[in-house]
Amino acid sequence: MTYLISVFSVYTKLETLSINILIAVASDFESAIRAGSLAGGWWMSSEGVWLYGGWWNVLNGLAGLFNIVCMTGWWDIYSSKDKKDMLWPDMIWVYVLAYDIWNFQYTYLNLPTHSWYCGLALLLAPTFAAALWNKGGWIQNRAFTLAIWCMFAQVFPYFQEESIFVTHSTLDPGAATAVSIAALVANIAAIIYIAYRAKKLGRNPYKQDVFEGTSDWEKATARRAKVDYAHAE
Repeated sequence: MTYLISVFSVYTKLETLSINILIAVASDFESAIRAGSLAGGWWMSSEGVWLYGGWWNVLNGLAGLFNIVCMTGWWDIYSSKDKKDMLWPDMIWVYVLAYDIWNFQYTYLNLPTHSWYCGLALLLAPTFAAALWNKGGWIQNRAFTLAIWCMFAQVFPYFQEESIFVTHSTLDPGAATAVSIAALVANIAAIIYIAYRAKKLGRNPYKQDVFEGTSDWEKATARRAKVDYAHAE
């Protein structure tokens, strides 16, 4: 029973992250279409926010699709020894960096009224934690910080919409193009590196860990709780 629950938990986490990314990708493609021209065009979203869509949305949408492919080591997700963290050892800086660049660009393009908060600040929080002290725990930190922000933003919408703390994306085509290209390049580079590691170790990158032996992977795995599957109920 414990094993079945673990398998279900793995698929649930993987599907949740993948669906979340796909929703964002759909928003990017929608913006490119609704703009009326890949060269750029203004349109108003269902939330009453003006967006400037263009071919940069297409590039970032593609980066999001590639980012899903970058998720490796699906079957090796554990609980920490203190039972406080969910650990995904194979989700090291290679994935996190590619995700962060892509997701920041998504918020810059599609959530222009508060991309500083839900984009830059919200991405840096779990990234710093995973880099400095919570090895392997990025996915859980990301989920927690995102959930806290969403609840805060819905309870106190005035903070991000009309207060002195309001920030807006410039929606500059030059900046949008540069960051979208960076997001696409980062995710393609991550896929290439993952393929290289998988071939070097002779492993299936989704059923097995391809970053085993790296410093981050070793530190994350050292935090793993031991499970006796032979006697699990």
